[in-house]
Amino acid sequence: MSVQDLHGLMSNMQRNPGIPLDLDWVDSIRVNRSAVERRAATLPARRTVKKKYQAAWLLRSIECIDLTTLGGDDTPGNVRRLCAKARQPVRQDLIHALGAESIRLRVGAICVYHAMVGTAVEALKGTGIPVAAVSAGFPHGLNPLPQRIDEIKASVAAGASEIDIVITRAHVLNGEWRALYDEVAAFREACGDAHLKTILATGELGTLTNVGKASAVAMMAGADFIKTSTGKEAVNATLPVGLVMVRQIREYEERTGYRVGYKPAGGIRTAKQSLDWLILMKEELGDPWVTPALFRIGASSLLSDIERQLEHSATGIYSAYNRHPMP
Repeated sequence: MSVQDLHGLMSNMQRNPGIPLDLDWVDSIRVNRSAVERRAATLPARRTVKKKYQAAWLLRSIECIDLTTLGGDDTPGNVRRLCAKARQPVRQDLIHALGAESIRLRVGAICVYHAMVGTAVEALKGTGIPVAAVSAGFPHGLNPLPQRIDEIKASVAAGASEIDIVITRAHVLNGEWRALYDEVAAFREACGDAHLKTILATGELGTLTNVGKASAVAMMAGADFIKTSTGKEAVNATLPVGLVMVRQIREYEERTGYRVGYKPAGGIRTAKQSLDWLILMKEELGDPWVTPALFRIGASSLLSDIERQLEHSATGIYSAYNRHPMP
């Protein structure tokens, strides 16, 4: 199945409409940090991926990348170069050497600030690659709520089909679950047909129990994806946090029948890390969550290392890191 077919699946899949806030459910969530850390430590060792299978998994990792540029020095020129990389993320000679010509390889999305949405939409016209915009006062989420809602609507109007919003962390830290629910629900309404990825900024939530509760509330409010981090926090995506979040996704599907996607972001730079995250998704949630319809990796430099590993799979030789620079 091509990545465009998978994006079509995402479009046709019934979205999570949200449910009324269930405070009894939220209050029942408790996370044992020691047990979670032990389980997370076993995941990379439980399933080893070697040789041609590793190459196939790395190609799938590429399909799940939200290729991201969120710098203060972003320009239309570097966004266009990033979009060109999104259209052809791996050199054609490597694709041929790997026998993967049948795969129409594309990344999951391009993720940019609102100011660059129009540039990215134009550069990706006809590819089927979504443009995601970070929004709602990213990365801190402290702008007045009406401004954050207006920003979402402006990005959707500019052509963004995915919106990555960031929550008000204080709602979680103060146990204000109704306020968090209402905030995310307002963001979901502002998105319209665009998919909502809710960034929890897990490194700033204090406890894994708070991570679990915030995950559940965001899904109840209608999030299409829950996401770890902005990439700007001191601590970003970690496997223990991922385990807590994906188990809430599993429980949400069991209780409601709706599937919610997952996006780790921040600090994922190596091919090995991308495989660890795919293994987590497969072990905990199953095959539907190892496709871009339900799994994304927010990253900027990851693709370079994956391409380097693919070159080793094809030739048996590691190239220099600077042979595969990002645009």
